[in-house]
Amino acid sequence: MTSKINHRYILFLIGFMLTGVICFAQSEVVEDFKPSSVNQPGKQFPQVNSERRVRVSIAAPEANLVQLDIGGVKYDLTKDNNGVWTGESAPQDEGFHYYQLNIDGASVPDPGSKYFYGAGRWGSGIEIPAHDREFYALKDVPHGLVSERVYFSKITQVWRQCLVYTPPCYENDNAKRYPVLYLQHGSFEDETGWSAQGHASLILDNLIAEKKAVPMIIVMDNGYAYKPQNLENADRRGRPASAFEEVMITEIIPMIDTEFRTLKDREHRAIAGLSMGANQTMRIIMNNLDVFASYGGFSGTSNYPSADDIDVNTFLGGKFKDGEALSKQIKVFWLGLGTKEPDPFPGSVGAFRNMLDNIGLDHVYYESPGTAHEWLTWRRSLKEYAALLFK
Repeated sequence: MTSKINHRYILFLIGFMLTGVICFAQSEVVEDFKPSSVNQPGKQFPQVNSERRVRVSIAAPEANLVQLDIGGVKYDLTKDNNGVWTGESAPQDEGFHYYQLNIDGASVPDPGSKYFYGAGRWGSGIEIPAHDREFYALKDVPHGLVSERVYFSKITQVWRQCLVYTPPCYENDNAKRYPVLYLQHGSFEDETGWSAQGHASLILDNLIAEKKAVPMIIVMDNGYAYKPQNLENADRRGRPASAFEEVMITEIIPMIDTEFRTLKDREHRAIAGLSMGANQTMRIIMNNLDVFASYGGFSGTSNYPSADDIDVNTFLGGKFKDGEALSKQIKVFWLGLGTKEPDPFPGSVGAFRNMLDNIGLDHVYYESPGTAHEWLTWRRSLKEYAALLFK
């Protein structure tokens, strides 16, 4: 009799525990979802809740499997009786994220979100509201203008485009000239990245309104540039030699100096880039110290992949051998990194900083708390870097 009672008691406990688990699982998701700030007009999905989960919904009545693909993880969606698939992700980090939907193995953009160029395609993006988003928010302050400049590159033999930000006061005084920041995107992105995903214009509008940054022009060009003959002679990885440095120095800068009221000396030119753009812009400034006086590297340097020790005599052709001379030439040398960056970026940037310390080249180092290799890291980096320029 006792054993039967114990057996029933045990079964009761197991049932109670399982019920508790099920109830807990059902209550895990907080139902306070709101449409994303970057949805297409009138679209209710995708949505974000206070836990930073992303919920998507799409009608695909003939599909057998639909998934949300975000942050390198795929989440299965659930189909209702009307053929509408809905589901959500685990909590995401603050900031902007690319994502896509996977329908029976085909990756497609979410028809509810605006489209952004990233990961080598036009696709979906979503904002997870950041606690410090005020610095890139749209506010009631004077706003600058982002314009398109289309030009034919004799070097690459193709038409190219750059986006140019002029500060709010640019149109008020036709005699005043401005310093210029040349700002580059990362791999598999293009010249639209800093304007659309990066909110560069809003960041500068707000900094200028708060008198934390000098009014400046920002030029955002496409870092992919190849000579026709180089396209036919790619390396073993299928990558042709880049001609972007030549395009920058001999075509973009002269065009900007001709078409805009710029200050045309090196002290009033700065350059910066994120990831791949950090690599490109470092090479550009170190090969052209007569053109630029300030550098910003966001989540990247030129020692990629990382090395524990950098031979200063051979790195970038020995450009860093004379730290004392460089200290006199470079006004701002700035590096930034997210605290959650994946390998090899922490090691790469760390080794590069050790080299700078060894040669006595002062630099500013910034860490973006709680962010990885993503746009919130780079937005914060631009905010910190731009505030130091041309002062």
